[in-house]
Formats: sequence, C-alpha cells, structure tokens
Amino acid sequence: MLTYRDHLVRGLAAGGVSGLLAGLVGLVVVEAPIRAALAVEEARPAAPGAGDHDHGELVGRGVQVFGGVLAAVVVGVAVGALFATAYAGSRRWFPDRPPFSRAVWLAAAAFGAAALLPAVKYPANPPAVGDPETVGYRTVLYLALIASGLLIAFGASWLASRLGHWSPPLRTTAVALAVVAAVTLVLLLFPAAPDAIPEDMPSGVLWDFRLASLAETATLWLGLGVVFGLLVDPAVRRTDRLSAV
Repeated sequence: MLTYRDHLVRGLAAGGVSGLLAGLVGLVVVEAPIRAALAVEEARPAAPGAGDHDHGELVGRGVQVFGGVLAAVVVGVAVGALFATAYAGSRRWFPDRPPFSRAVWLAAAAFGAAALLPAVKYPANPPAVGDPETVGYRTVLYLALIASGLLIAFGASWLASRLGHWSPPLRTTAVALAVVAAVTLVLLLFPAAPDAIPEDMPSGVLWDFRLASLAETATLWLGLGVVFGLLVDPAVRRTDRLSAV
C-alpha cells in the first residue's frame, strides 16, 4: 500500500513530465498563432505619445519561449502535487477501479472542470486581444468558473459513490444528467466575456490559438493522468518485474 508521501513523490514526477510535454506542445503548436497575433498587434498604428516610451522589448521572443516551457514544467509539478493529493483522497470513492484507470479518469475530470469548461465560456485569447483594464475582472471570472467546475466534478464523484447500489447504467445516466444540468446552469449564470474581439484580428488566428492552447492544457492533464497512473498501479510494476526476469 502506497503512503501519501509515495503518492506525492509520484505526483511531482508525473507533473514534471507532463509539464514538459505541455511546454513542448506550446513551443511547436501554440507559438505559431502567437507570432501571427503579435504581427497583427505590431501592424496597428501607435497610440499618440507611445513613441516617446517605446524602447523595444526588454526580453527577446526566444527567451520568452524558453521561459514558457520552463513555466509549464513548474506548473506541471505544482499541479502534480495537487493531483496526487486529490487521488489519495479519491480512493474511497471508487475502490473497485484499478489505480491506472482511476488516475486517468480523475485527470479527465480535472481537465473538464479546470480547462474545458472555462474554455467554453471564456476561451483563451492571443496577444492583441483584450483590454488591459479588464484583466482583474476577467481573472476573477475565470478562477470562479474553474472553482465551479471543480465543485461540479466533486459533486459528481460524491453522487456516484452515493448511488453505488444502483445498476451501472442507471448510475451513469443519473450522474451524467446531473453534470449536464449543473454545467448548463453555470454557463447561463456567468456573464459573457467583457472584451470584444478587434476587427483586425483574423478569425483563423484567433481559433488556431484557442484550439492550440486547449491542446496544450489537454496534454498536461492527459499526460499527468497516464504517467501518474503508470507510477502508482501495482499491475504495471509487476509487469516490469516479470519482463526483467
């Protein structure tokens, strides 16, 4: 039986690996629409008086890209620690599931709550989109929506455990209907995004960035679930030992 410390160490390792994978996806996939959006921003006429304070970029784009990959690894490690804690607490909800399956499903639920739900209501925007004065308001809305999604995921897990005496088809249907109703209610109650999309931003660049950003986040969560599941599943370790004989 693995202790919480064992889970935490594996969560940190899985988070580092998945963060690196997500950072590489950001480098290969997300960087292109970012550069396209920056080109749109640079093509705009400068605001009056802006030339007096324009001294060029303090940090080059290459350094920013490397910093983005490094930040993805750091975020992955932090998320891995939280994921390991959540996994350790979820063992009592689904004791009949093997560890690998439980880890992957937990990662999928976390992705849906912390990434997919916010992406539906407040999709990511590239540079040159968004009013700097609304950053605080947008951040509050985004974090509140993530908290709502995590609450829905927790409620779904609790409901599934409470309906354990039901047949699997009925239990799955009831939980799915409850999740759909809760998600619909949240999407209706939260206000629309406060910033309009500028007319000079090509829709192709906008949606390329949004889909690429979602792919980067999906890589983080899917990688975390798979790598963590492989590290904690005793069946995997037994297979490794047998293959080494």
